[in-house]
Amino acid sequence: MRVLLQRVLQAKVEILPASHEGEESKALSSRKYTSGSIGQGLLLFVGFSKEDSDAKIIPMRDKLLGLRVFPNEEGKFDRSVLDIRGGEILIVSQFTLFGDCRKGRRPDFFRAMEPERAEKLYHTFVEAFQHSGIPTQTGEFGADMEVSLVNDGPVTLMLEN
Repeated sequence: MRVLLQRVLQAKVEILPASHEGEESKALSSRKYTSGSIGQGLLLFVGFSKEDSDAKIIPMRDKLLGLRVFPNEEGKFDRSVLDIRGGEILIVSQFTLFGDCRKGRRPDFFRAMEPERAEKLYHTFVEAFQHSGIPTQTGEFGADMEVSLVNDGPVTLMLEN
């Protein structure tokens, strides 16, 4: 499992409708809708490898919730998303985190989990955050999405287990 974490002041994910042959992007854009939107908190892009299982989800959730990436009064990383007032989570599925670009000019996604299994793990991952009590919003698994964010810091970290 790989998680790309971004500390944000705000973030949202919009779902684009499936395109039909010949349909212009302007028409598609007018039909998009917001799936999730947060204020200050963490934007988490999550991808799963073929080797991942449910057993990795709770440890990763606990690591992310406890990770001290928010500043204290002195500006030092000393607070977690649970410690800040109004902290929220936005989770977006991102199988491309397992893209291998070492050979050629096209990413190879061989290590990425197949969509059916990955979708189940994604929903389990989301539920783990929802059950933790922190406000959690999501994208839509497998959809074409537009993610907008205001990165705070900027703080961007890659976690893997």
